[in-house]
Amino acid sequence: MASLEQVITETNLDGLGPVRRGKVRDIYDLGDSLLLVATDRLSAYDVVMPQGIPFKGKVLTRISEFWFGKMEDIVPNHLRSTVVYDFPSMCKPHWDILRDRTMWVKKTKPLPVECVVRGYLSGSGWNEYRETGAVCGVRLPKGLVESSRLPEPLFTPATKEEVGVHDENITFERMRELVGSELAEKVRAISLSLYGRAAGLAEERGIIIADTKMEFGVDEKGELILIDELLTPDSSRFWPKEQYRPGAGQPSFDKQFVRDYLLSINFNKKPPGPKLPDEIILKTSALYLEALKILTGETLL
Repeated sequence: MASLEQVITETNLDGLGPVRRGKVRDIYDLGDSLLLVATDRLSAYDVVMPQGIPFKGKVLTRISEFWFGKMEDIVPNHLRSTVVYDFPSMCKPHWDILRDRTMWVKKTKPLPVECVVRGYLSGSGWNEYRETGAVCGVRLPKGLVESSRLPEPLFTPATKEEVGVHDENITFERMRELVGSELAEKVRAISLSLYGRAAGLAEERGIIIADTKMEFGVDEKGELILIDELLTPDSSRFWPKEQYRPGAGQPSFDKQFVRDYLLSINFNKKPPGPKLPDEIILKTSALYLEALKILTGETLL
């Protein structure tokens, strides 16, 4: 496969302690802070694919940094720096690997839920609506079609599961039970506010954010903090505005391209993931890079 970019699917950095791996990120505990290394791994249907996507980790890091900067007045976030020279000295031997794909962040206690906001009817929300006329317990008008714009954005929380286990949609009442009523209300209000601002900004630049998934934690002072990644092609559905046509699935700048390929080969959505053709890998890489350029005006090439 022709790509000059080094593809990193796993890191093992000596001197930084044990590594904990998420679906995409390798996480190093530095005591009062964490290093979140965005690898080029890709997961689809909660299964990590065997090959990486060139530039993917760098795109995720840069887009997250972009959005964190746009949202600081709504809620504090965990980002300390993405510049390797700012990282603790123990990281210096690994600057080449960490550069452009790593966030040095404040450590928090993550909430046990993922905070999903949907502006359009797609994915599991569309499937649930077809069966029940509701999404996560919220009744919706009759007659909506796939990719319909919702009357107003919906907050639809989900459980946060381990790698390889599919996150499950839950009702807001269940979220209250998990985190407490006051915190649940606060998180819902902030999530909707973040989505509203991001959706407006992205649409001005030609991207519809159909839905997105956010995560929050609580720091040592009990303050609510926005954590993990934010409004990336991994955590969101990005659709080209000029091609939007409700009534079917949409072209996208995210990993939906890979999901569609997996459906075409009847993938059973269980590990191990199949080997992806080169053209799927390179097209996916191009979509991530295009999303970065449209949203931020930046390129990595």
